[in-house]
Amino acid sequence: MPPELTLLSSPAWTDYELLDSGNGRKLERFGPYIFDRPEHQAIWRQGLSEEKWQEAQAVFRVAGGDEMGGNWQSRQLIDPWEMHYKGLRFRAQLGGSRHVGVFPEQAAHWDWMAGLIRTANRPVSILNLFGYTGLATLAAAQEGARVAHVDASKKSIARARENQALSKLDDRNIRWIVDDAMKFVLREARRQVRYDGIILDPPKFGRGPKGEIWECFEMLPRLLESCRVILSPQPLFVVITAYAIRASALSLYYALDEMMKGKSGNVEAGELVIVERSAGRVLSMAIYARWGSG
Repeated sequence: MPPELTLLSSPAWTDYELLDSGNGRKLERFGPYIFDRPEHQAIWRQGLSEEKWQEAQAVFRVAGGDEMGGNWQSRQLIDPWEMHYKGLRFRAQLGGSRHVGVFPEQAAHWDWMAGLIRTANRPVSILNLFGYTGLATLAAAQEGARVAHVDASKKSIARARENQALSKLDDRNIRWIVDDAMKFVLREARRQVRYDGIILDPPKFGRGPKGEIWECFEMLPRLLESCRVILSPQPLFVVITAYAIRASALSLYYALDEMMKGKSGNVEAGELVIVERSAGRVLSMAIYARWGSG
């Protein structure tokens, strides 16, 4: 029988809301500000009036048909601004893409990982690959885990360290590493370094700090195989999240199930979703698969 796919939402947010969606866009509140951004999956009609959408402090306009390319048109906005989720504090800001430095749907993973770390009752070492602005790293460190945070972008690492300071987690054991994910994992394997948990949020396509090419479909199987080598004898979790790739959650499920064969635990897979306030519709943001011990 095929696995049952699960929708994961993050209902504990106070600094984020999906207010409405439709006509290829989404209306969201990040802290005190409302944004209008592209969302190709919102193929239904908007639930709120056009007047409500006009209240957005910033709108991302796509250029040349590329959803990632374009520019922000903003007004009445202090940029960057501070947000929080439970004990974490971090900065959001407008940039050259439609992203603002936080993916709210991933809070479902932060809470899940934090619970496993909290109940482990032993020292825990975590590896966060493609770590971006560090919120998963900080969620793990907040529970006392040692974390190695790897990203190819110096800019993202700098923002992650700012978020560490805002969250008052400067005393936590976090290694901030600018490196290519595959090269780092292979090097750790040679050093016989082991991790109790691994977080992977690979892009569809990317480049390492020395121009290394990352192509998700071609390289993810090899990366998972290498990550298995650096797992501790009693791992806590492995979690994979994927955006904007032509694959289903089943693809990630079977890849992770193969990686963790022989380990005592369970694999689940599905979609990370956000529940819309206006009409209660569920907007899928990413696919995921995750393995947890026990």
